[in-house]
Amino acid sequence: MDKFRIFIVDDDEWYAEILEYYLSMNPDYEISRYTSGKECMANLHKKPHLITVDYSMTDINGKELLKRIKQFDAGMAVIVISGQKDIATAIELLRAGASDYFVKDDNTKELLWNAVVKVREHQQLKQEVEDLKDQLGRKNELSNLIRGNSPAIKRIYTLVEKAAKTAINVSITGETGTGKEVVARAIHYNSERARKPFVAINMAAIPKDLVESELFGHEKGAFTGALTRRAGRFEEANKGTLFLDEIAEMDLSLQSKLLRVLQERELVRVGGNERVGLDVRIIIATHKNLAEEVSKGNFREDLYYRISGLPIDLPPLRDRGNDIVLLSRFFLDDFCKTNKMPHVNLSAAAKDKLMTYAWPGNVRELKSVIELASVMCNDNDIQPEDITYNPVAASKQFITEEKTLRDYDIDIITWFLKKYDNNVVQVAKKLDIGKTTIYKMIRDNEIKI
Repeated sequence: MDKFRIFIVDDDEWYAEILEYYLSMNPDYEISRYTSGKECMANLHKKPHLITVDYSMTDINGKELLKRIKQFDAGMAVIVISGQKDIATAIELLRAGASDYFVKDDNTKELLWNAVVKVREHQQLKQEVEDLKDQLGRKNELSNLIRGNSPAIKRIYTLVEKAAKTAINVSITGETGTGKEVVARAIHYNSERARKPFVAINMAAIPKDLVESELFGHEKGAFTGALTRRAGRFEEANKGTLFLDEIAEMDLSLQSKLLRVLQERELVRVGGNERVGLDVRIIIATHKNLAEEVSKGNFREDLYYRISGLPIDLPPLRDRGNDIVLLSRFFLDDFCKTNKMPHVNLSAAAKDKLMTYAWPGNVRELKSVIELASVMCNDNDIQPEDITYNPVAASKQFITEEKTLRDYDIDIITWFLKKYDNNVVQVAKKLDIGKTTIYKMIRDNEIKI
């Protein structure tokens, strides 16, 4: 462990020696003693953890030295020791950033010892928090959050990187289970706001009469049951990112209030008058087509333009090719590690079965299927019979919207072409159709490869 570096700055050399001797009783402390403020300033590059400053030095008094130290490094801890008891001076120094203020008397050594211990503990806790934030940052790196090598997912990487470089609002669309919150987190934790809060709220999960309070907070007595003031999600996310999932479920009356908050960058809590300033990045998500919701009158057009920002449309898992196997392996390894299970293998036949399923529940469904398969398999080897699909999801895996028969033909052939790397001959055999039929559809631009 590194030594805890302490500067003692006092032009009374005898008194400084006493403090140095006393603090040196802790072998973890590295003490440096200086007789002037200029000497101290010249050695600040050594980055002391704590500086004790005599208030009445002749070259630079304690108040001015404190100011200069804080200008050099605002986070540097400074304890001021004075020969006279002056409450007003003590308050002024504490307001200027001093960690503590002592009067020179018989108790100074003991008070200083305890103060140094507290400063060290505080700095250690602060460092632990920073280390945890760094670990969280590494955990939330783009490649650790969004996994895949398919062209579809590489396009998402590019959009996420662009979004992370600015504070532009982002709208994420995609089927249920495609990972919209994962992408929102990836944007936040790879942006300049990474060390600030990421707050997620699902609009579909909150009763309509509580949404306003949940978003904007409330004052004590604002309604029955409001026993204390409560900050809303916007205030919690201040300086960070607010993720509004299933935004299309928001009531029209509340949409207007949300628009006002976004335009004015401030809010008023329910039942209050105080205006609270905000600096919040907004990321929204929905599995619905917001433009269609606007045309139907279910979503405000002005709010739509305010929040749409950079659009990111997540591809369904069935369009991600070999990412299905890559994600299966990741979920399998993670499940085994979490449950302290031995390594489980995914057989070639099991991979084939996974690749031929349409995954209506997307990545969320895949994770569930893989975890179940790892439990059900024998000899740590997953076979096709160990893979069981959700009957509810399976029943809607194909016909999910109204289309013409020709459109479904195009969808089916396109899906098989993606799966078999645009091998027309192989797809024709799989579907039992003539390869000239596929070539004609490609020539007529009905199918693009």
